[in-house]
Amino acid sequence: MSIYGEKKIPKEYLDGLYSISTSKNKISPEQYINYNVKRGLRNKDGTGVLAGLTSIGEVSGYIVVDSEKVDVDGKLIYRGIDLRDIVADVSASNRHGFEEVIFLLLFGVLPTESQVADFRKVLADLRFLPEGFTEDTILKNPSKNIMNKLARSVLGLYTYDDNPDDTSVENILRQSINIIAKFPTIAAYAYQAKSRYFDGGSLYIHTPQPHYSTAENILHMIRPNNKFTELEADILDLMLILHAEHGGGNNSTFTAHVVASSGTDIYSAVAAAIGSLKGPKHGGANFKVIEMAQNIMDNINDWGDDEEIAAYLEKIVRKEAFDKSGLIYGLGHAVYTISDPRAVLLREKARELAIEKNTLDQFHVFEAIDKYGPLAFKKVKGIDKQICANVDLYSGFVYKMLNIPPELCTPLFAVSRVVGWTAHILEENVNGAKIIRPAYKSVSKKTEYTKLADRK
Repeated sequence: MSIYGEKKIPKEYLDGLYSISTSKNKISPEQYINYNVKRGLRNKDGTGVLAGLTSIGEVSGYIVVDSEKVDVDGKLIYRGIDLRDIVADVSASNRHGFEEVIFLLLFGVLPTESQVADFRKVLADLRFLPEGFTEDTILKNPSKNIMNKLARSVLGLYTYDDNPDDTSVENILRQSINIIAKFPTIAAYAYQAKSRYFDGGSLYIHTPQPHYSTAENILHMIRPNNKFTELEADILDLMLILHAEHGGGNNSTFTAHVVASSGTDIYSAVAAAIGSLKGPKHGGANFKVIEMAQNIMDNINDWGDDEEIAAYLEKIVRKEAFDKSGLIYGLGHAVYTISDPRAVLLREKARELAIEKNTLDQFHVFEAIDKYGPLAFKKVKGIDKQICANVDLYSGFVYKMLNIPPELCTPLFAVSRVVGWTAHILEENVNGAKIIRPAYKSVSKKTEYTKLADRK
């Protein structure tokens, strides 16, 4: 029986079917080659299969010269604007810019001062959850996984929408703004419910503050005493800006495209995207970075000894340490090879936070992973290709320094990335939402039907 009294499938029954299922589902690697299947929708040279067009975001990590792929420093472009320029201006003027990025990605233009003020007020008004939603949807039915609770809560918002199935662009825009505004509150309350009912902690339900930015409200709602420093809010705002959009081909955004293309409601599409981001190969990677870094610090004598850190990273690659996967989390990316612009932008802000928190010794461990991780792959596996730190490496450190519980890291990623998801769902519907339906080649052998009485 499960903890809820539900009957379970007998283990011996499952064991008997497991080997049958495995053998019948196995496809030889040679067949993928023979039929020129682009596994993972990726070409042989590592580039993505072109499956659509978008004007929202551009992820650039290489150029093509004389039909050859040439790696270059990574760039991330929001609506034609280099992300570095957005971050530089926001930082120089000492303001929070996530709300401006939401406006830019949804509407395609940078907002004026008055438009920003009006948009901030709309978001502030919509951050509050519907009457009874917190108690009935979140507190009475908590989950030990906050991403699971986020997905179920988004589906729950469907019930409170007077016009949930209307896929007109005007209605989807209304729904998008509403979902984006409520996401931080849902994530914070889902965390509080998990902390209370699964971890035995106290329950803190703090009301969103209209005068706070999104970053400030998140820190206000997840902390028992509501307290945070200006630098903490600044760096969380930067994290939200960096994670808001990453092109149409990343797994969760492509999931949103696929689901929305069927003509279903936006809540179903966003819930599916959350399910994608939950995976450890996608958004869940930042959680693994925190675990890995802690494992390194627990198993070396001197956090400042580069040689000791490098040796332990080699043990990880040899599958002798940490989770025995042979992976160094926070390194490598499907597009970026020389540099991930998000990691570059976050690294220096993370150093500032380390100085404030007096944790430069821990920050050094993350920098050492960045520096010696690629060398470990080269030494142990002979891999000579360019590998760079991705945003998860330094976001993992930042979350740790902000005392954000590991289980809340990926949900905060979702709080930001829902902006990109909804922008792409809007774009999908503006352009006709042709249903996405790629082909799969059947490789099963033709088999004669056997009547029930004759089966052995």
